[in-house]
Amino acid sequence: MAGSSLLTLLDDIATLLDDISVMGKVAAKKTAGVLGDDLSLNAQQVTGVRANRELPVVWGVAKGSFVNKVILVPLALLISAFIPWAITPLLMLGGAFLCFEGVEKVLHSLEARKHKEDPERRQQRLAALAERDPLAFERDKVKGAIRTDFILSAEIVAITLGIVAEAPLLNQILILSGIAILVTIGVYGLVGVIVKLDDMGYWLAEKRSALAQWLGKGLLAVAPRLMKVLSIVGTLAMFLVGGGDSRSRYCAAASCHRALERGLGG
Repeated sequence: MAGSSLLTLLDDIATLLDDISVMGKVAAKKTAGVLGDDLSLNAQQVTGVRANRELPVVWGVAKGSFVNKVILVPLALLISAFIPWAITPLLMLGGAFLCFEGVEKVLHSLEARKHKEDPERRQQRLAALAERDPLAFERDKVKGAIRTDFILSAEIVAITLGIVAEAPLLNQILILSGIAILVTIGVYGLVGVIVKLDDMGYWLAEKRSALAQWLGKGLLAVAPRLMKVLSIVGTLAMFLVGGGDSRSRYCAAASCHRALERGLGG
């Protein structure tokens, strides 16, 4: 569950940064050649637009994640103390939401592939993006990532609470708070490293050392492929986390199945 949650968060950040990259380039150049649905941009293209926004975006989502946990930890303790029966239905709702997000990603990918060679549709999307305020666009995307983080954080807090349910209240508070802080720092620290791999590769590739150049070229080759893999695996992880444990898997999976049938049938 923890690994799946991490992959889902990485996928959400990767998608967020890709969208913001496209938005920034469109706003700056307003040309038809910059819209791309993958992250396989070389490091020089990324530097100057996306590279300047990557860490601020990750930091923005990380701050939102901390706020989520500040809300969730005391809320989980209150629910556990007064209405413990509500935990399972709430997790089921969260799982269904993650499944919905996963279905949306799959359908969006299929739609993008279907219209990949349609120049008119691409131009319309560019025009729509060019009319938007880049900062407002970025804020909207960050809010979406924070919403997904809220569900995943709730899953982590609920699992931790289940482990320490029999412990004294003070121990529950300390353990839940400690896990929440460590998970947030660990996840978004790792995200920060991953999204800067291409910049590290470009920096190393400019060094005089043959070894540094070799390592830099290796990072430049690996970084875009890694982001693509994370996007695919992260989407699968959404369904895994959304399915949850045996009590909620049936409900969430059934919701996903019906949504897919409606989407593909329409």
